[in-house]
Amino acid sequence: MADTFPLDYARARTAFLAAAEEAGARLRTFTLPGHLGPDGGELRVDTAVLGPPDPAKLLVTVSGTHGIEGFCGSACQTGVLLREGVARAAAGPSTGVLLVHALNPYGFAHLRRVNEDNVDLNRNFVDHAVPPHNDAYDAVHSTLVPPEDGAFTPAELVADLTALRDRLGPQRLQEAVTRGQYRHPDGLFYGGRAPVWSRRVFETVVAEQIAGAGHVAYIDLHTGLGERGVGEPIFRGGRDADAHQRARRWYGDALTASEEGTSSSTPIVGNTATAVADGLGPGGRLTAITLEFGTQPGPEVLLALCADNWLHRNRPPAEAVRSGLKRLIRDAFCPAQDARWREQVLQRAREVFDQALTGLADAKPTGSD
Repeated sequence: MADTFPLDYARARTAFLAAAEEAGARLRTFTLPGHLGPDGGELRVDTAVLGPPDPAKLLVTVSGTHGIEGFCGSACQTGVLLREGVARAAAGPSTGVLLVHALNPYGFAHLRRVNEDNVDLNRNFVDHAVPPHNDAYDAVHSTLVPPEDGAFTPAELVADLTALRDRLGPQRLQEAVTRGQYRHPDGLFYGGRAPVWSRRVFETVVAEQIAGAGHVAYIDLHTGLGERGVGEPIFRGGRDADAHQRARRWYGDALTASEEGTSSSTPIVGNTATAVADGLGPGGRLTAITLEFGTQPGPEVLLALCADNWLHRNRPPAEAVRSGLKRLIRDAFCPAQDARWREQVLQRAREVFDQALTGLADAKPTGSD
């Protein structure tokens, strides 16, 4: 299992490519310009496709939207879909499987949730001419982003975050912090001021490898929210009238929805499923979820995010990635030493992939309603 959860991006990519080639997948690569990994290697998004070139039905999984969360997502793709043969068995005359690996390779390699520009990719899929400003974030920014001078003091930040939580309440604080913000480039959950490279790559993938399908089952793999080891399917879209109920038929009572207050995630804007829905247009069906694996309590995850933000504002990337502070964010998004957590992740991934593929198989052809 250690090989399924490699210690760094480069080894995760090598394992993914080897498993994809063994499965007979068709591969495509996009190289991030102007940036290298901590080891000096190039940073790449890879796609692997099994099944016909123009499938009527398509399972799409994405790992590494939030960089460091790619350790878990890559393990699910490499270990379950490829090595266990799930993707090859699912691919048929009318059904395909597309795996998008390390969508944010810079964050993956540098152990960051954000990309090379401190942008949260899962908040970047908006119209930047009229960004959805989050006024509530303005009031908490100064606490989340301590001054750059001096040493980082976890105990002091914990006290400040605790006081903020006590004043606002956990729910309001989470909503203010995580919804996405577009005014503070040095802050948390920053959605950027323009489409970033990874967004442009994904939009190309949607246009060239997804848009022709009649029905897409979409699973974006994430960590950091919810009960430890539990894989929560969070509804993320589908614009036809039956999309939400269809997702419930597929994933059962475990399905949650941020907008209904049933999820560990509060409502967010600008996520990757938006690009899939836009690319499919009115003629295609989308059943989209985030599969979110819990790791640590929310306050600990927020502390790790604040610490990592401080670290990369105060240290060069090559120095930051070697810092002992990286332990906080690594534990918050991929508990490397917890074998039980890894087992739970892979087992739950098997279940959810099977549910998605069963749902696709049972889905009526587009236009048959």
